[in-house]
Amino acid sequence: MVDRPLPPLTDSGWFWAAIFAVMALAGIGLISGKFDVRQRQIEGRYLGRQQAQVERERRAAGLPPVDLAASARQPDEVAPMRIVPLWTLATAAATAVTASLIMLARERRR
Repeated sequence: MVDRPLPPLTDSGWFWAAIFAVMALAGIGLISGKFDVRQRQIEGRYLGRQQAQVERERRAAGLPPVDLAASARQPDEVAPMRIVPLWTLATAAATAVTASLIMLARERRR
């Protein structure tokens, strides 16, 4: 039986999948501070639009109007946790890193 030399590591798609997933984790780590601020703004606008839609429906049904400014609350009171947390993306990237490294190791063992 003749041993064939292993092809270069960079020829494997699993290697590149692992590299890109690691870069995604690094990017998530770098943006995490700004993400929370930006996501709070986006979710605050979403909650405001949602409340305005409820008010439009109330007025269309003939109910007395409610002053939205008087009923406004701080965003942290309404949603102390983010609707779309960053840990979900980090978990997906970490899973991709793990899976691609496992598949790369299996490929190299053959």
